[in-house]
Amino acid sequence: MDRIEALEDALTITWAPLDHVRISNARRLTGPGMIWDHPGAVIDAFVKGDASVVADAWARHARRVLDACGWPHEQVATRLFQGGVNLALSAPMDQLYSAIYVAQTAWHFCAAELSGMAPQAFDAMIADLKSVMAQEADPALIALIRAAADHDVDVLSDDDAVSIGHGIGAQTWPIGEIPTPEDVDWTALHDIPVAFITGTNGKTTTTRLCTAIAQAAGKMAGLTSTDMVRVGDDILDRGDYSGPGGARMLLRDTRVEIACLEVARGGILRRGLPTRRARVAAVTNVARDHLGEYGVNTVAELAQAKFAVHRTLPADGILVLNADDPVSVVEAAHVDKTICWFSLRSDAPQVVQAKAKGTPCAYLDGGDLIYFDGSTATTVMVVADAPITLGGAAKYNVQNVLAAICVSVALGIPWAAITAGLQGFRPDARDNPGRCNEFEFNGARVFVDFAHNVHSISAISGTLASLSAKRRYLMQSHPGDRSDEDIRAGTTAALMFRPDSMVAAELPNHLRGRETGDVPELIAAAAKAGGLAQIDRAATPAIGARMILDQLQPGDVALLLVLSDRDEVFEMLQRAKAR
Repeated sequence: MDRIEALEDALTITWAPLDHVRISNARRLTGPGMIWDHPGAVIDAFVKGDASVVADAWARHARRVLDACGWPHEQVATRLFQGGVNLALSAPMDQLYSAIYVAQTAWHFCAAELSGMAPQAFDAMIADLKSVMAQEADPALIALIRAAADHDVDVLSDDDAVSIGHGIGAQTWPIGEIPTPEDVDWTALHDIPVAFITGTNGKTTTTRLCTAIAQAAGKMAGLTSTDMVRVGDDILDRGDYSGPGGARMLLRDTRVEIACLEVARGGILRRGLPTRRARVAAVTNVARDHLGEYGVNTVAELAQAKFAVHRTLPADGILVLNADDPVSVVEAAHVDKTICWFSLRSDAPQVVQAKAKGTPCAYLDGGDLIYFDGSTATTVMVVADAPITLGGAAKYNVQNVLAAICVSVALGIPWAAITAGLQGFRPDARDNPGRCNEFEFNGARVFVDFAHNVHSISAISGTLASLSAKRRYLMQSHPGDRSDEDIRAGTTAALMFRPDSMVAAELPNHLRGRETGDVPELIAAAAKAGGLAQIDRAATPAIGARMILDQLQPGDVALLLVLSDRDEVFEMLQRAKAR
């Protein structure tokens, strides 16, 4: 039996069930995250009772294991949450798989103490652990990381490759061909301006806006998002690339001059952020969404997770925040960074304070978008000249525009490019697919949107409620992992659109533990309780969209909340437009 098999066999108790503790699989942390800014490993323990008892045991046993295996300078951390505790330890960048075994070993002794069982022999387990660590250790990688720090340039590493610098200043080597520091041409390597953009809603649109502005400045701009990785107009790959993998793909592309990275909650919590070298970071807002994972059970805890982007900023970096979002305002008090606030109100307290203190901010004043740089207020443009705002009616997109202005200024982009980028960015399926895309169909106006939580559904439904219409049609669906409460609340929010008729669509590929028909029935019941009488059901969003399109007459307005089948719905509408 080799050392790894011996260690895994000894760790059987690690996952033995305790009557009051359930733990997750250990996961690697490759960059800054919610807990801290160290690489390492973390285990989530879900505790019935006093979680501090588990935290105390972890602090003692993890420290003992780290010291014994030769990592005395690595750190231990715990984070209590409602119903449990995150158990973390730091590790060298070349031994993050070993860090999982270190964490499991520490938990082995915690579990033995908590259950009253006899643990394995400490010295034998440490010996096996050291053998595993020796197999993974990569002195060449550590030497390169240290040399890069001395040259003030970033290093990105994974299982396949290591790179120094970003974009046009990057060079990448296979993991088995790492050069010595002496063989690296350091004069050719450097970082590029990087923006991290997160939030519950608006992060994809804001990322796309920032990229369009950078392109208007003549820069080769790259973006990562929940849809794709793109350099200029070249799509490198489609899919959800809002985690570290997408960032590495983009930052290793030697064409990129400016990078705008959408980062989502999941990636931050699972692996951490991909680099500590962002020039600016933005949090668009924080609202109830995807709670109950990784020890994030409340909106306040979700804010802590999203605000992890501030850990990537240098001393002179800028954190862009929404002054109209109460959760962000509260969390900002815990962050020691220069904040650039944005708001729909010129008299928002944070805007007033920023102007008094001489710190940057942006706001809407009447019909003008204003940026204050700390001493001078500049009128950027008339809000109605930004097509994404629908003439200023789409307040949530006005906020996204303000956020994009703040980010772009921090990236050093000139005003002419900022206005040109905003004026040229349209709310259509090319520039901003899935976000309030308007189509004409048989004389009716059809809007397609990806809104999927109460906050975003309220925003789009409230905005379109002001449009005049002969009849209003609504289609809605929800993935099965949303709670009954969230599905009912999302349906109530959609009724702000004031529909005359509704289609509740199934998401057959996203049942996630529910039976077919359960979610449409919940939607229909909530809509009926809200006073809507005409409610139909569809087996898929594409079928639901077809049902509505077949009824549309000139003067009607339809809102299709499309969470899947989006490309099929777009094709349906574009074929009609071509005809």
